[in-house]
Amino acid sequence: MDRNNFFKKEDISSSPFQSEETAFGGVGYRSEAELVAFIKDTYKLFAASMLAGTAGAYTGIGIAPLIHSMFWVFFGLELLLLFGISFVKDKTPINLIVLFGFTFVSGMTLGPILARFLSFPGGSAIIANAFAMTTIIFGFLSMFAIKTTSDFTSMGKPLFIAFLVVFVASIINIFLGNPILHIVIQGVVVILFSFFIIFDTQNIIQGNYETPIDGAIALYLDFFNLFTALLQIFGILGDDE
Repeated sequence: MDRNNFFKKEDISSSPFQSEETAFGGVGYRSEAELVAFIKDTYKLFAASMLAGTAGAYTGIGIAPLIHSMFWVFFGLELLLLFGISFVKDKTPINLIVLFGFTFVSGMTLGPILARFLSFPGGSAIIANAFAMTTIIFGFLSMFAIKTTSDFTSMGKPLFIAFLVVFVASIINIFLGNPILHIVIQGVVVILFSFFIIFDTQNIIQGNYETPIDGAIALYLDFFNLFTALLQIFGILGDDE
């Protein structure tokens, strides 16, 4: 499924405020005030999504054995909620319920790996370092996307193709169980979602997403995947066993 079609963005014209259709009553353009409001709403939803994901992670740690034994059930529910967002994103309040439901469940799916790290010495430091590094990278790349004169908004298709390649490689390595390949894959994920952060940030500040929920969930996925990749890299490199 095309990530760019799922989180629908409008065609970019010569003006950063123009779009074919917007979340503001179908008006054919966004004024500067509307764009500012759009950006604020997007980042407010992103922050709230992060809180919901964190709450889900804490819950997941407490029931890690259950999530581990029913991982595919939770993963299926996570995908169902993610796809469901595209159908209800303009229907309040169910759009917020589905959004925070997805971010909460996605946080829960991290429960087993977080619990595993917390079970051995130095595990909490690994988690803290991975989160701190993710935050630093996310913040730096967000500022870069805003300040740079280069346009990364046309990178959607190449990034999606790269995402598919990495996804397939990850599935294959589940059966191979090669730790070296796993580190390589996670390293590529870090690079890939670093570019996604720049791509999504520029599309948000240009108002190219249809709704603030689209932009917020895109940023959340960028942060979530970057954190997960760094967590696994730090975990493998920091494992003395």
